[in-house]
Amino acid sequence: MIIYAPKHVRTEELQHVEKTPSVGRRGHCPGGGIWRLMAFHRVARRDSFEVTHSDAEWRKRLTPVQYAVLRQSEIERPFSSPLLHEERRGTFTCAGCDSDLFASTTKFDSGTGWPSFRTPLDGAVSTTRDTDFGMVRVAVHCSRCGGHLGHLFDDGPKPTGLRYCVNGAALGCKPVTA
Repeated sequence: MIIYAPKHVRTEELQHVEKTPSVGRRGHCPGGGIWRLMAFHRVARRDSFEVTHSDAEWRKRLTPVQYAVLRQSEIERPFSSPLLHEERRGTFTCAGCDSDLFASTTKFDSGTGWPSFRTPLDGAVSTTRDTDFGMVRVAVHCSRCGGHLGHLFDDGPKPTGLRYCVNGAALGCKPVTA
């Protein structure tokens, strides 16, 4: 088990994770798909989240790309998500459990190819240390179901200086209707 948090993440937001061997490797395809480069992926303990399902249930509930991102910590191809250019007012949700994660007002264009946010809604996400690829990063997970969302970087705009870089496949969008 591993617990890690940069100074700006509250300790109560952390979740325990187990390191589990991944199954196979994948590349990316021009029309979409996902990158699979990690030798290991992190799987949140089932008993630590409000929303839990068996692996078979997750596979039924999610598309193959959503399952790969949310449950196996894979990374979607950059610039492949329609949510990258979503500009309507509303809330971005977890594709796994429909939990509200980010207000649309915190979304910005980072130029990275993935939806990016300055800050999540209170208590919506948790973080863990990710040492895949031989580097140390901060992985971001849904606090309600443990689904992998993306990574947290400290190169974002003011006022937070944070960039929550999120796979679009891990997100849903609930626009505000007038």
